[in-house]
Amino acid sequence: MQTSRPTFELDSPVPLYQQIKDSLRSGILDGSYPPHSRMPSESELQEMFEVSRITIRQALGDLQKEGLIFKVHGKGSFVSQPKTIQNITSLQGFAESMSSEGHEIVNRVVSFSFVAANEEVASRLALDPGAKVAEIHRVRLVNREPTSYEITFLPEALGKKLQRADLATRDIFLILENDCGVALGSADLSIDAIPAHGPMTRALDLKKDAPVLRVERLTYDSDRQPIDFEYLYFKGGTFQYRLRVDRKRPLKANRKA
Repeated sequence: MQTSRPTFELDSPVPLYQQIKDSLRSGILDGSYPPHSRMPSESELQEMFEVSRITIRQALGDLQKEGLIFKVHGKGSFVSQPKTIQNITSLQGFAESMSSEGHEIVNRVVSFSFVAANEEVASRLALDPGAKVAEIHRVRLVNREPTSYEITFLPEALGKKLQRADLATRDIFLILENDCGVALGSADLSIDAIPAHGPMTRALDLKKDAPVLRVERLTYDSDRQPIDFEYLYFKGGTFQYRLRVDRKRPLKANRKA
């Protein structure tokens, strides 16, 4: 924790509260203030930075708006658990995306079995109801913290190819491409929020009915054949999907000469 007063530019066009916010923000991002640790109180920050309480409150207010801290009534401000972010404008596996952002990814394989596909799984994978499919349950840990519980279904033939694969350290997408010779094409996603239940509550250290982000993802190969259907459950407050969308401009009516 910082103990000496940082140097600020009093003549800077950047407001003093923003300079203080940037200083505290740097401390949060570099780990000087670890996740869930208590931030110095307003009076402690006043003394540290030698500024008014109003200036400190402006800086803390901005940090709260950014989601870097949260306030507990009567106890002060605490550092938020940083969210992992995945951009969904391109088709990537979770570890593939997170590793590129510098995160450490570990997969804990809970189970791997062959089961009869229920109606929904069979429909998504274009199989007959009751057809045998591989069902894989994994917990994904980001920087050693459990972040998601994932259930993956694949047609039996592909599932058999994955039986000997290293699912603890590799993405299924990369295994399909590099080991199985499957050219991935596209995926359909749907996202909603549901209450936690079943094995995910234990795996993600959640209370029953705590909110989780659920992503249903159906992945196709380059020939538009469905090959991978997944339920991805993300622990609330730890993960964020990001997507950039462009406004579609209406076509101009053809003008007659």
